[in-house]
Amino acid sequence: MSISNNSFAAVAAIFSLVLLCSMQCHAQLSSTFYDRTCPNALNTIRTSVRQAVSAERRMAASLIRLHFHDCFVQGCDGSILLDETPTIVSEKTALPNLGSARGYGIIEDAKRELEKTCPGVVSCADILAVAARDASTLVGGPSWTVKLGRRDSTTASHTLAETDLPGPFDPLDRIISGFANKGLSTRDMVALSGAHSIGQAQCFLFRDRIYSNGTDIDAGFASTRRRQCPQEDQNGNLAPLDLITPNQLDNNYFKNLIQRKGLLQSDQVLLSGGSTDSIVTEYSNNPSTFASDFAAAMIRMGDISPLTGQNGIIRTVCGSIN
Repeated sequence: MSISNNSFAAVAAIFSLVLLCSMQCHAQLSSTFYDRTCPNALNTIRTSVRQAVSAERRMAASLIRLHFHDCFVQGCDGSILLDETPTIVSEKTALPNLGSARGYGIIEDAKRELEKTCPGVVSCADILAVAARDASTLVGGPSWTVKLGRRDSTTASHTLAETDLPGPFDPLDRIISGFANKGLSTRDMVALSGAHSIGQAQCFLFRDRIYSNGTDIDAGFASTRRRQCPQEDQNGNLAPLDLITPNQLDNNYFKNLIQRKGLLQSDQVLLSGGSTDSIVTEYSNNPSTFASDFAAAMIRMGDISPLTGQNGIIRTVCGSIN
């Protein structure tokens, strides 16, 4: 049986495309990525996160949010960690992050320890992904197996940080489309919103809602929240996103929505007669379903456009390019 030159060339071209796609289209992250090159990496990261969360429970929410804000801008590449330089406009100063994104020092602490034992091996992007998982488990949330092998970006995008991150005043359709643009389903979005079972929000982000006298907010809840959030001034006053179990990652967030006690407009909009109502109800009744869906959604979020192989770098310090 003979194969013509044209057929051979076609087969070779297809093989090249398959090889290229295997490297770029389906970047292979693996939970065992550092098993040989830095076997103690996960323990080192966990120690840094445990110390931070022990000192301040709120830090768990901050680390999960930091990973989320990283992945939604250029993919999970550690770009949010880069400081401002003459050539980099930092994502840290973008409106969704300015004055609210926290936990940078925890990631740097873990990186500093890792550089002592495995210099130039573990990426800042992976440290952030592992820290988010560890943060969840330390406040009673689910655990999951973190896929590893991301590399760090050499760029940041202040512009994308201002356009691609969901906002606290966004309507439901915009939130759904924003997650869909990152390859995440509506169910993923609702599950990930459950991270608002922990953490706090600043007064100026929920002031309009608690003074609206709207039908979508419990009057007693609004009155309680007004005590720490006057109609003028005190913009930075903090309030827990979940009053009942503010330091426990659980399904109380969804129970609050059922009672019209979502703090942010973008929380309560998940139960507003739209396509997400049934998911909110399901999670409010089934803590185990929420936990497993949250873990699965965090894994999918961690898969957003990672840099792998020869792309990107391994930063020595997370806030700067080597």
